[in-house]
Parts: sequence; C-alpha cells; structure tokens
Amino acid sequence: MKTKAMFTMTVIAFFGITSVFGQTKTEKFKVYGNCGMCESRIEKAAKSVEGVSSADWDKETKMIEVSLDESKTNVHKVHKAIAKVGHDTGMHKAKDEVYNKLPDCCKYERPKGEMKNDQGHGDDSHDGNMH
Repeated sequence: MKTKAMFTMTVIAFFGITSVFGQTKTEKFKVYGNCGMCESRIEKAAKSVEGVSSADWDKETKMIEVSLDESKTNVHKVHKAIAKVGHDTGMHKAKDEVYNKLPDCCKYERPKGEMKNDQGHGDDSHDGNMH
C-alpha cells in the first residue's frame, strides 16, 4: 500500500511541476535594427513586458529569442513593446515619428509590405484578450 501511495504522490508532484513550468514559452522572431545601441533598446523593451524572463537579440541575424510566461503575457505584447521604441518586427511597424528619433546608426532599412502600424491603440483591449 505504501508503494502505491508513493507512486501516486510522485505522479501528482510531477504534474504539478509540469503545469508550473509548462507555461514558459520561448519565441524567436525578426526585429529590425543595426548596432549595440539597438540591441540594448530592443532587449530592454522586450524585458519591460510583464512575464518576459529573458530576451536576447542578435544583430547579425536580426532575430530575438524571448522566454515568456504565457499566463502573464503573449508574444503579441512583446512585438508591440519593441515597435513602441522604434524597431519594426514581423508583426508591428514602429511609428514613423519614433523611428525618425532613433540615432543615425540605429536607422535600419525599413521592411516593405503589410504589417500593422502601431498608431496608439492603447492597450488593444479590442483584440479579445483581457489585460
């Protein structure tokens, strides 16, 4: 009987740990920028989102890897935070006036094509997500 009880407790503990750690997700996506100042600005913006535990942008590949707690945030909010500081992502385009205020060395070639331009929609509560 003790063996069965220990097995049951082990299974319950395993599922409890899995559910706690199972909410952490790693996302990788493109962020436009050029230099070390861009890297600092991009990573700081990503980490400013509640629920983001790490952010690492590579200036060579223009890719950022972000670890986030899905119970607190989503990748959409990270894209928005980065665009808000002047860097285009695959999901959001930075406002022109913010991009134009970047230092000259940080002004990257802006991508062509369709992407949402962040024109101050507040918290985007209309997107169906509760914040």
